[in-house]
Amino acid sequence: MFILREFELFESDGYVLAFPFGLEGGTQGVSLNDAAEMAADWLRGTAEDWLIRGVEPPEPTFGNEPEHGGRVILIGVEVSRDAIPTVSASEAAEKLGVSRPRVTQMLASGALVGWRDGRNTRITVDSVNARLEYRDYERAMATA
Repeated sequence: MFILREFELFESDGYVLAFPFGLEGGTQGVSLNDAAEMAADWLRGTAEDWLIRGVEPPEPTFGNEPEHGGRVILIGVEVSRDAIPTVSASEAAEKLGVSRPRVTQMLASGALVGWRDGRNTRITVDSVNARLEYRDYERAMATA
């Protein structure tokens, strides 16, 4: 799926901020090029989230005027579920040191991100890594 959106890029407090028109959120960079790259990464992540959740992307708007005195640029990204790094539910369970049914519970509660692909469950590598980092953080706080 190809996603195309307009972003306004403008300077603020030494950074270049990038906000999409018609979507919540945004990003920033240290230069115009950096902010444009970050906007593409942000848009890719947002579009991947739509794919994972099975949500139809909102209709884009074009011909927007700057709202913050910046410049409007067009950002496009190609996304697909196949391009999202995933592991099987069994592999996620092994990495996390939990049972396969626990991974299913974590997926249902939102603690992990993934989807069913036929009979298989795919879990994003990013959500497994985030869960591992969070667990390490909790352990460090408990001993502090």
